[in-house]
Amino acid sequence: MAAALQRVITQVGRVILGKEHQIRMALACMLARGHLLIEDLPGVGKTTLAHVLARSLGLAFHRIQFTSDMLPADIIGVSVYDRDASDFKFHPGPIFSQLILADEVNRATPKTQSALLEAMEEHQVTAEGETRRLPEPFFVVATQNPSHQVGTFPLPESQLDRFQMRIELGYPDREAERALLQGIERRDMIATLEPCLTPGELVELQHLVKRVHVSGALFDYVQALVEHTRRSPEFVTGLSPRAALALTACTRAWALIDGRDHALPEDVQAVLPGVATHRLHPVINGVKRSGSDIAFGVLEAVPVP
Repeated sequence: MAAALQRVITQVGRVILGKEHQIRMALACMLARGHLLIEDLPGVGKTTLAHVLARSLGLAFHRIQFTSDMLPADIIGVSVYDRDASDFKFHPGPIFSQLILADEVNRATPKTQSALLEAMEEHQVTAEGETRRLPEPFFVVATQNPSHQVGTFPLPESQLDRFQMRIELGYPDREAERALLQGIERRDMIATLEPCLTPGELVELQHLVKRVHVSGALFDYVQALVEHTRRSPEFVTGLSPRAALALTACTRAWALIDGRDHALPEDVQAVLPGVATHRLHPVINGVKRSGSDIAFGVLEAVPVP
């Protein structure tokens, strides 16, 4: 299975150049049954990454372009009167797919953003008084533009917490950008990709993640990191129990990607920035800190067992 995961990383890396770490983070999030938030400037490959992951993992893919006039029914679906049957018939919305790309999610109003909450947490939606299950596996990959851009509605903390990880892609390095400029159009490349896994194999890998061994000392390390954020005066609030669960799950997934059946402190350190930085809000002191700086500060403050 580790070889299959490496094939996924290699294939995605041929399209998203120079971003292997971010690709591994996204894959670890999915193996841990989480949802992914990609926050960055337009044009750096956020949408392309989601599409390539869907193709490489053999998942049914649907993109939802969020706009300021979108309604919850545009996501969940709507009942339409069928004259022949003299009854209302539910027409499922785009949420009924295995991988949903919620593109520019922070351009929609909070009411529409909240339509994703039940789907992300419970893997089901309720419409017209009836609860309907979503397909398995089910992932939401949301992209958002920086909050300073015009026409954005910042995601509330309750919705941010539903995302197991947040990553940033950033600009490519010079070598990767030259290969991008000289290479094939990315959309043409995506059309030629073959799945490296089936949805059934992906579900099997998700079950394997749960069996990756985490020692008592490593649980102590995770708890020490979480407790530090709660006690530190640097943050408005610390990491929640849900964040601690997410950190443990992603640590196991990272170890599985490396082909190991046991987790190490290095796995915790690798995934902490993706799990923690969108949940931690530094006390405003006039200095803007990046997510990586925040995570590094937490790791520096807590000794490795």
